[in-house]
Amino acid sequence: MDIFSTGHGAVRGFRPSEDVVAVLGIPYAAPPFGANRFREPRPVTPWTGVRECGAFGPIAPQSAELPGAPVWSPGEEDILTVNVWTPASRSGPLPVLVWIHGGAYTFGSSAQPDFDGSVLARAGLVVVTLNYRIGFEGFGHVPADGPAACPDNRGLLDQVAALRWVRENIAGFGGDPGNVTVAGQSSGAASVACLMVMDRARGLFRRAIAHSPASPCCTRDMAVATTREVAAAAGCPATAAGLLSATPQALVAAADRVVDDYRRDPASGSRHYDPSLYAPVLDGDVLPTDPLTAMATGAARDVDLLVCHTTQEYWLLDAVGSSAKVTTEAQLARFAEDFGLPDGLVAGYRAALPQAPVLDVYLAVYGDLLFGEYSNRLAELHARAGGRSFLSRFDRRRTGPHGVVRAWHCADVPFAFGNLDDERLSFLIGGTPTPADRALARRMVRAWADFAATGDPGWSPVGDATAEVRTWTADGDTDAEDRSTAGVRSSAEVRSLWAKADFPLLRP
Repeated sequence: MDIFSTGHGAVRGFRPSEDVVAVLGIPYAAPPFGANRFREPRPVTPWTGVRECGAFGPIAPQSAELPGAPVWSPGEEDILTVNVWTPASRSGPLPVLVWIHGGAYTFGSSAQPDFDGSVLARAGLVVVTLNYRIGFEGFGHVPADGPAACPDNRGLLDQVAALRWVRENIAGFGGDPGNVTVAGQSSGAASVACLMVMDRARGLFRRAIAHSPASPCCTRDMAVATTREVAAAAGCPATAAGLLSATPQALVAAADRVVDDYRRDPASGSRHYDPSLYAPVLDGDVLPTDPLTAMATGAARDVDLLVCHTTQEYWLLDAVGSSAKVTTEAQLARFAEDFGLPDGLVAGYRAALPQAPVLDVYLAVYGDLLFGEYSNRLAELHARAGGRSFLSRFDRRRTGPHGVVRAWHCADVPFAFGNLDDERLSFLIGGTPTPADRALARRMVRAWADFAATGDPGWSPVGDATAEVRTWTADGDTDAEDRSTAGVRSSAEVRSLWAKADFPLLRP
């Protein structure tokens, strides 16, 4: 029987296939509600007997309804859980990969079908995925006027608590607590970058994988301003007592109303284009400095880093309707002004894309602004400060039943996890996987598994005399630097356009 011991009690998993055991919904911290709301994660209450762990735990408060994933149900509070996939036959301690989901710090969960760890377990890893607080519960600023401390960055603190659970318990599942890789995509990847430079996470992992890390953090003043907006929309005072009096569902609904107001107002500045309200807060404590600045000083030089971004990131956000439409040259100029882009940058994109509609130019610039260029700088600054980093790009495209399938945001995740056959992922994959798609997935799974095991994904690191930038395609991978970053432009050309742009971005 597949029963495992943890520090809080025994758990029983199940076999989704003959060669893999899955153990789902294991608590790593107490429910963060009631007396624990807005507090640091608290210890789990131990249980007696064997806890049945055959289903994912409840997800964090949110309004999103994602394909194939559960929706949040108000009243379900035991949201701080981990899931483990391990080979049924284990011959010694195996490398561990811990996955942090993305979703603009506002939505998503470990139960999304992309994140099933079975294929990676077959490749020789013990895979852990986790839920953490998102939205206001995880990243909203709570004023220090209450009887108990309510730290910023509670979602990051949850992630640290999950990593501590891994260190203390993963050996019982066949994993090596001394060989842990933390990985994530989008805001999950940005969380990884934060964890790399946080004192509280030091020593909990030795390698990191960041796919499409999102660039912005926010200052304490910005976080305070967001709290005032959300509290006003919720009809409660922007105080600790006032916010505690508002239910989680009231704060979720309030944030949605604030987001809608930004979307409807083209004069609202940079938030108009994709109004994500929450981000890690530069609070002087949990996260004193933004990851780029900290990495440039060598704060994470002991952690190996593998970075990947897709070549057409922002087309997904346009396709799902979360991004404002920019279709005129005047709107494009205003976009550049709202983000303070350097003179000539948008003109450089326009010159490189002379036949493209304005919308495509905007999507190319915005994708590189938030994801592509930030990914490049993260890997390069880490390497310059003495760290070991590897850079890659995902450029797989195809024509599917509903038209062109782009190399857009999130498209790389099913390939890296090896999950191509779930029909709920067809939007990302573009129809039935081809033999070339399956071969690409095998190569990406192998790169992740090898990097987690040895720190070498299969190509040379940034800064090496023979440094490569691996570009993943279904037609065969390349390490050439002239692969396209937005469809028709060389990577060197794109990088030169961003030379005068200041990073990191701070979310207003």
